[in-house]
Amino acid sequence: MVDAKLEAVPNVDIEEGIFKYVLIKVYGQDESNQKKIVRGYADCQWHSDIYDRSSESCKGLGLETECLGGGRIEHNPDLKLIKVYGYSQGFGKADHAETKKILQKKFTDYEIQISDEGY
Repeated sequence: MVDAKLEAVPNVDIEEGIFKYVLIKVYGQDESNQKKIVRGYADCQWHSDIYDRSSESCKGLGLETECLGGGRIEHNPDLKLIKVYGYSQGFGKADHAETKKILQKKFTDYEIQISDEGY
């Protein structure tokens, strides 16, 4: 049952433009079944706003969440380019290499760059 609920949660939900993002671990009651997801919304001013929105939707499915850090994403679909960089003051820096792996599963024909520079 938990596997089906985890499968119902999209791995990636990001917008176009430049915005903050968070890397989130989603799991059932015992954490044996889990996955990491990427969320980024331009209308959220803070990383915590993104996490709160995502966490609530997962809780509605009976799943738990843990924020693993944040940063910024620049998503340019015209150039098929995504840049992942920066950090969250509240949650710390996400593992941008892990974020890149997750993004590549959805954006297979994109160039995805990561950097520890910038905010």
